[in-house]
Amino acid sequence: MATDTYAGPEWARWLDSMEGVPEWPSPAKRKAPADWQKRVGKSFERLGELAPGMALAFGLAVAGERLAHWFGTAVLGFSHSPISAVPIAVLLGLLVRNAIGLPAVYEPGLKVCVRFLLRVGIVLLGLRLSLAAVSVVGLVSLPIIAVCIGTALIAVAKLGRAVGLPRRLSGLIAVGTSICGVSAIVAAAAAIDAKDDEVSYAVACVTLFGLLALFTYPFFAFWACGGDAQVAGIFLGTAIHDTAQVAGAGLIYQQQYDAPEALNNAAVTKLVRNTCMAAVIPMMAIAYLRNAQERKAGRMSWHQAVPLFVPLFVLAATVRTVGDLGEKPFGLLSTETWKEWLTAADKLSGWFLALAMVAVGLGTGLGKLRNLGLKPFGVGLAAALIVGGVSLGLLTIARTLGLIGGASP
Repeated sequence: MATDTYAGPEWARWLDSMEGVPEWPSPAKRKAPADWQKRVGKSFERLGELAPGMALAFGLAVAGERLAHWFGTAVLGFSHSPISAVPIAVLLGLLVRNAIGLPAVYEPGLKVCVRFLLRVGIVLLGLRLSLAAVSVVGLVSLPIIAVCIGTALIAVAKLGRAVGLPRRLSGLIAVGTSICGVSAIVAAAAAIDAKDDEVSYAVACVTLFGLLALFTYPFFAFWACGGDAQVAGIFLGTAIHDTAQVAGAGLIYQQQYDAPEALNNAAVTKLVRNTCMAAVIPMMAIAYLRNAQERKAGRMSWHQAVPLFVPLFVLAATVRTVGDLGEKPFGLLSTETWKEWLTAADKLSGWFLALAMVAVGLGTGLGKLRNLGLKPFGVGLAAALIVGGVSLGLLTIARTLGLIGGASP
């Protein structure tokens, strides 16, 4: 029986045959990749996932800087633009997200900007401060923070009960407003066994009023605190909800009024607030859960109670303190090189914070806020005003008594 030459698939291999061109090996002939090749391949794969979101955030940050410079010089006629680049970049992010839409491919990179670059930027801020400065700001701000937290927890609980909000939702709004924004809400939700819709409502409140504070409080603080950067920084650190929003507001104040000490004070104050989660949230679990079994089920993890970037910030301030002690920092660097490193770290911190703020804008869908409802909206607004009012009142008293004001850490 004659064999049909074209019955098998092998004849097709000759269709692309060209003189002098080697054939690609078939998959069966390829060597299996080594372990290091697999790890490098995974790294490239991860880089491909993060690149779109991070590139978009960087592009909008640069665009915000250029627009702020152009508007301040070409439109307003100043030689140096008085317009801060951060709010312009955040507005661009909000515009892209809510007017155009954001494909899911950008989300991994944006999450890295908010969760990782923000924290690295805050840690690098520690290199601007000595341990003595951190201690002074922490001791000054701690009583104000304690009163703000206590007032918010009591007042918001009573207000929520008066308007008929669920007890746990009122508690989440109070803890998110008074301590640490979204991070505190997530930690408290795990501790008090809150429902998913209660967490969503509380996060929406904190996001909305935190964004409003981000855009308005730096300018209000300059006016209300008489241009005193130390007092303004502590106010921003106690009155604004989320860590990212505090960092952004401090950065706006620094750029707008050439006052880096405001960002320093705001960052230290906010980190002191963050550590208060370790004390407040277990107390909430005792108050909100009925028995020991429920409290054990609602236990939070240690890294939620004290975020890792808080001790790292203190470590960075320790490095700065040790480096400034001798004429030759660490016995290795010249004074000029040490200063150049500190300047580079400061610039890198500013860029990381800017990228994080752009990512916050790109991650905020305003459509979800429309479903918030009047009662949670009213309680969230009241909580924000209570914390801000108590903070400003206590700072005004302390400033009048000469306890704070005028110092630049």
